[in-house]
Amino acid sequence: MESQTKARNLILIGMPGSGKSTVGVLLAKRLGLGFIDTDLLIQEDAGRTLQEIVDQDGYEALRHIEEQVLLKLDVRHKVISTGGSAVYSARAMEHLKANGTVVFLDIPLDLVTKRIGDHSMRGISRRPDQSLQALFEERYALYSRYADLTVKGAGLNQDQVCEAVVEGLCSGQP
Repeated sequence: MESQTKARNLILIGMPGSGKSTVGVLLAKRLGLGFIDTDLLIQEDAGRTLQEIVDQDGYEALRHIEEQVLLKLDVRHKVISTGGSAVYSARAMEHLKANGTVVFLDIPLDLVTKRIGDHSMRGISRRPDQSLQALFEERYALYSRYADLTVKGAGLNQDQVCEAVVEGLCSGQP
């Protein structure tokens, strides 16, 4: 299975705090792939932090920049950690899925809240009046729609989540 994985990208989606960046690095090391964090690409492209983009231009601007960065991405043999809002762009998700397997790192809302703390400082793309719970519910449907594999992370540490992803990929089980 690992040779098949190397021919394609592994795209991680999920809420902020789900472990996309941390688990992504572990997966890249485990599978011998490169690692890309698209939040960092967005910040590099915009010359600002995600929070600065949201504060200065609004959440829709962040989503637009994110979509453009994802559509420009032309890589192979990488683990790609996407921003939590990547799933709002059908075009970007289809682009990523064309040469990759999408893994949804699924954690419950209480764990999201515990891990991200003050979400107002995380550069999270959400409507100003939208609660974290409403955002979670809205995104959960999108994550589930695009996922080729879903890994439940509650009760697991990052190494265990990494192992669960590898096992899921090897078994071919969504």
